[in-house]
Amino acid sequence: IPVFILAGLLVHCVFLVSIFDIYFSSPLVHGMTPQQTPLPPPAKRLVLFVADGLRADSLYELNSNGTPRAPYLRSILENNGSWGISHTRVPTESRPGHVALIAGFYEDVSAVAKGWKENPVEFDSVFNESKYTWSWGSPDILPMFAKGATGDHVYTFCYAAESEDFGSEDAAKLDIWVFDHVKSFFNSSRSNQTLFSALNEEKVVLFLHLLGIDTNGHAHRPNSREYQENIKQVDEGVKEIASLIDNFYGNDGKTAFILTSDHGMTDWGSHGAGHPSETLTPLIVWGAGINYPQKVTSQFFEDNFLKEWKLENLKRIDVNQADIAPLMASLIGVPFPLNSVGTLPLEYLNSSAHFKAESMFTNAVQILEQFKVKMSQKKETTLSFLFTPFKPLSDSEQINLLKKIRLYIQQQQYDEAVSLCKTLINLALEGLSYYHTYDRLFLGLSIAVGFVGWTTYVILVIIKAHTNLTKTVPTNEKKSTVLFYGFASAGVIIAFFLLIQTCPWTYYVYCLLPVPVWYAVVREIPVIQDLATNVLSLHIGQSIGFLLVCILGIEILVLSFFYRSALTVGLLVFAGWPVITRLWIQAKTRALIWTLLCVLLAIFPLMPVVGREPNIPLVIAAGLLTLLISFFSLYKELTSLCKSENKYRDNEDLKVYFYQMFSVALSTYVVSSTHNSLKDKQGLPVMNQIISWMTLVSSPVLLLLSPTFLFQRLFSILLSLMSTYLLLSTGYEALFPLALFGLMFAWINMEQEALQHYGLSLKPKLAVFNFTYAMDITQFRQLHLDDVRRSFFFVFFIVTAFFGTGNIASINSFDPASVYCFLTVFSPFMMGGLLLLKVAIPFVLVSCAFEAVQVTTQLSSKSLFLIVLVISDIMALHFFFLVKDYGSWLDIGTSISHYVLVMSLTIFMMVMNGLAQLLTTQRLGLPRRTKHHST
Repeated sequence: IPVFILAGLLVHCVFLVSIFDIYFSSPLVHGMTPQQTPLPPPAKRLVLFVADGLRADSLYELNSNGTPRAPYLRSILENNGSWGISHTRVPTESRPGHVALIAGFYEDVSAVAKGWKENPVEFDSVFNESKYTWSWGSPDILPMFAKGATGDHVYTFCYAAESEDFGSEDAAKLDIWVFDHVKSFFNSSRSNQTLFSALNEEKVVLFLHLLGIDTNGHAHRPNSREYQENIKQVDEGVKEIASLIDNFYGNDGKTAFILTSDHGMTDWGSHGAGHPSETLTPLIVWGAGINYPQKVTSQFFEDNFLKEWKLENLKRIDVNQADIAPLMASLIGVPFPLNSVGTLPLEYLNSSAHFKAESMFTNAVQILEQFKVKMSQKKETTLSFLFTPFKPLSDSEQINLLKKIRLYIQQQQYDEAVSLCKTLINLALEGLSYYHTYDRLFLGLSIAVGFVGWTTYVILVIIKAHTNLTKTVPTNEKKSTVLFYGFASAGVIIAFFLLIQTCPWTYYVYCLLPVPVWYAVVREIPVIQDLATNVLSLHIGQSIGFLLVCILGIEILVLSFFYRSALTVGLLVFAGWPVITRLWIQAKTRALIWTLLCVLLAIFPLMPVVGREPNIPLVIAAGLLTLLISFFSLYKELTSLCKSENKYRDNEDLKVYFYQMFSVALSTYVVSSTHNSLKDKQGLPVMNQIISWMTLVSSPVLLLLSPTFLFQRLFSILLSLMSTYLLLSTGYEALFPLALFGLMFAWINMEQEALQHYGLSLKPKLAVFNFTYAMDITQFRQLHLDDVRRSFFFVFFIVTAFFGTGNIASINSFDPASVYCFLTVFSPFMMGGLLLLKVAIPFVLVSCAFEAVQVTTQLSSKSLFLIVLVISDIMALHFFFLVKDYGSWLDIGTSISHYVLVMSLTIFMMVMNGLAQLLTTQRLGLPRRTKHHST
């Protein structure tokens, strides 16, 4: 059996990793030659302000009294410069946003594992191409551009990471720190000759990263007074710095200024997904080489922002975020970043038509260089008779286009040259995408074949080992040998084919995996024949009906990943289960409780996603409700204690019970006082933080001290997990574990009735059922058709535990407010860990209930788990084909996370199964006090 589990884990890990090779490998190539515009640039230096987390509407909107939110920047776009909206891409996080701005390409998914901080791939940037770059700001952003730079010409000045505190009085101090340090830097340069002469060089970049707005947005939401005050402070700071720099250089008119943002933010203070509030960021450019405001009578955009912002008469020039890198490069005359895929936005430039045409030509050649490298790499690793080139941009077509553009520039037909450059850029980008996805179909089919084989094999194992459907057939040695050599030679042919194409080692894994899997399936042909005979002897209507119900159930599960309301539909069908199966006749009260709890839980998926509007009174209500249920349960416990023989042991148990209730009460108080303290801007009280961490550590220990009787242990698990869950809650989700646990309790009871109903075994007395002794049962029964329904219930409840209070699959449902009882200083991995714990708590409740169902219905956990494996694998195959890497970025992000979720769910359920066994069966013994009797 361990071999089977190891094989299962290995196969699932391969399936999980494959998606990143097939859909999301790094798009970057190396080995291009730098391209630079041959004409003198309009600016000597560039100042880049990035206001982290600033939404376009937050900057451009007017206040209710009609005054601008940022008076200086408003006057710039009305009198001195050009403006527009920069459209960012998902994931709308700080690192990918800055990479797009400064390096000109969109980050590949591999950066997720590094917390969007480290360089997962080497890349070129405007900073690297500059002569000198000085940067001030956050330690999360600046070091990655210095680290990737060749030589020693990118200088960084950062504040301490601890300064990024969501619970601090005001995060605007982070921006004030940057402005103050820039001022003192310029003042000190007057007495430092080396620095002074370096500042007076050409091709200099000054980068100011302003994190205050983002931090205030997370802590107080973008519609808060703090966020809007911070915008005003940034506006004043930009005004002071622009004036200081102009004075320093004697108003030589050779400085270009750009103000933009890396991403926006939702109304509930998060970012990461593709909502317009996250992807629309401001762009204001002024100074050397930049167009003055262009008056227009009418302009058409699909949105109504121009009217709202009172900017209908000023030309709005929208760009993609990666277009800003080539704009910066052309302004100061440095080579375009080698991996940039941005198109130079010419409408921002106030320079000669010749300069514009030459810059555009440089841009086109730079992207074409990437295309050529990508094509030659693919050509080298594909057999010549199998290689299909990208026809619209063949070698002759490339030469033809480049000659035409050169000729147009020589004949001073600059508009025609620019138009042809744009055509070439679009073709080169299409070609890059074509070669990047060249092997996709071939790899996708290999994985799909492996997937289907594995699922078939698991079904055969269930039928062979855990049911009475097949009789054991002696294996035919001769046939087995022929089969083995047949599959082995197929494997050798595939490996040889991959070897002569010099494919990466991962391709061998994906293409060879189906061979052993299908070998294992084909070996079981006698089982398949037996099964076919049995199925044909059944009533055909029943077989088709059962199959249709299975398909419908799995489709509802798949749908629930896209529409949470599908869970509501499923739960309402569950509510009618006792009526459909006539179970309610033998257990009317239990059936009624089950139905009511199903309906109650069905309300949660219809509620809005958690974290958008904090509602602390609901968290307090959940804490009080838990205590109320505990008192009721304690009353029943005390009445049974009066009749009990073993007073001592029961007294010890009661102490544990009281400690757990005290822990829940304490958590309720901590949540209330922490959020009040943060509201009053007094930060996170140290005492509350200590209590929160102590609760987190002590609750599993208290749980393991409780008795292992079925109901007592399960209730103890609820109390322990609730004390931690309350600390991580901000709204109605605090009530969710209570409703879920109630239904799990009812489920355990209903399964007893189902056992009796189908005459599978005698009904054990649940009140005296002990988990510890249950594990000693050596006589497990065989699987029955109803066990498929049991397993389906488990998978359904697991998915409900996951999506019941919000779509965790979307990055922007991450709300830092959930972890404020534990920490307020920004720490992506610590915060992520606590949020994962919050997600896992409802999982643990469901897994422990499933463990109880398994032992009380006398089933081996392995047999039920295999059915669960089949259900989740069929779901995963659905999502494998639903993965997208095109369309809106929200769709792309969601499709990846759905597949990763279902695949990790399978691996995660193996872990949960083990954890549930530990939590239900293990008990820590307390040291007993010895009693002295006086004689």
